[in-house]
Amino acid sequence: MIRTLVVEDDPLAAEAHASYLNRIEGFEVAAGVGTAAGALSALKASMADRPIDLVLLDMNLPDGHGIDVARRLRGAGLAVDIVAITAVRDIDVVHTAISVGIVQYLIKPFTFATFADRLGTYQEYRRRLDSTSSTATQTDVDGMLASLRAPTTAPLPKGLSAPTLEAIRAHLRADEHALSAAELAEQLGLSRVTARRYLEHLADTGQLARSPRYGTPGRPELEYRWLR
Repeated sequence: MIRTLVVEDDPLAAEAHASYLNRIEGFEVAAGVGTAAGALSALKASMADRPIDLVLLDMNLPDGHGIDVARRLRGAGLAVDIVAITAVRDIDVVHTAISVGIVQYLIKPFTFATFADRLGTYQEYRRRLDSTSSTATQTDVDGMLASLRAPTTAPLPKGLSAPTLEAIRAHLRADEHALSAAELAEQLGLSRVTARRYLEHLADTGQLARSPRYGTPGRPELEYRWLR
């Protein structure tokens, strides 16, 4: 489980972020605080027991800026990962956020699908990091960096819906095995034709690897594996 600290001074927003996290398999809310001081205190306290892995960090806090919190964390030797969740769109803030090691920058307001997508890319990064040996190859590094890059939002082909696409992406991301259109259709209650259309779209946009599956009579069946 990825233990996550929610740092947000707006109670309704904090509750929404925690609720979103609880809907994504593999994450748990370790604590929620509303100030910069509270964030630093919670992170330091967690080191003695169960360290926090990820911080969802608002940039505008009552007692400090999120960038300053990130700098203080690095200065204290805390290598926790940070996702900025903020309404701040100033490009200088974005640039500084990247320079202090913030791995994702999520601009308010956003939908659950967008939130789940960004957290999913981070989760894939962690999976790759945990599965890599102590000495990384160039391919390992390229894969970890690529996993943090969310796909560019583009209009969906006619007939495809964003909620269904996100459900399929989440399902594939959680499954370590390659799936055929028939298998995905059965698991999610879709028609085989519909499942294949979504799988082809994800493969065409570089999110899935597509390859023939041999070993059965007749024409080889295509199978799809999550790449990000």
